[in-house]
Amino acid sequence: GFTSLRKVFDSPGIMHSIRLTLLVSIVAVAINLIFGVGVSLLLVRYRFPGKRFLSALIDLPLSVSPIVVGLAIVLVYNGRNGWFGPTLEDGGLKVLFATPSIVMATIFVSMPLVVREVVPVLEEVGTEQEQAALSLGASAPQTFRRITLPSIKWAVVYGVVLSLARSLGEFGAVKIVSGNVVGKTQTATLVVEQQYQNFQQRTAYAMSFLLASASIVCIVVVSLLRPKEKR
Repeated sequence: GFTSLRKVFDSPGIMHSIRLTLLVSIVAVAINLIFGVGVSLLLVRYRFPGKRFLSALIDLPLSVSPIVVGLAIVLVYNGRNGWFGPTLEDGGLKVLFATPSIVMATIFVSMPLVVREVVPVLEEVGTEQEQAALSLGASAPQTFRRITLPSIKWAVVYGVVLSLARSLGEFGAVKIVSGNVVGKTQTATLVVEQQYQNFQQRTAYAMSFLLASASIVCIVVVSLLRPKEKR
């Protein structure tokens, strides 16, 4: 109830986890937005060797357990024993058990969502209007901004919303790479697990309610706005 929600907002450690989750989600969504639109254009508008392999690679996060993703990041960035750990540590950058690894894990698990929303729309729209704009002297950036982007904007919006919801709720990969340190690398989903295991079920349920509500509100708002745009 309201008492449990008040306890959530009164706890510095839990509030830090909420802020960290929001930060990680925003960064992951922004990167996935740029990457997703770019890769979608690449897959639909261009022919190149390895196109099918890239398309299959985009779907990899959907078929691989997030735990495996977390372990792979640990293997690559694990201090002196990782592939890139020594180089990054010598440069003063800590990746594993810090915010960068949480961001990477979140990006990976939510990566396909924007691409798989945008690609079908690009295929349906075709290239006629874009070719006409280019033939009339429009530059590639102008064509994208005035022709391509308006035609795919709702697919982009839905992809972003799905990516945000996935980022807010990620647990498995984040648990492996974060270290789950209270007040430092503990995210909201990890708080839910910790509170539940500590027999603080009300607090766990309150945090779960906040995460679920945030995702539902985003989807409902987009669903309400889309018919208005059509009218």
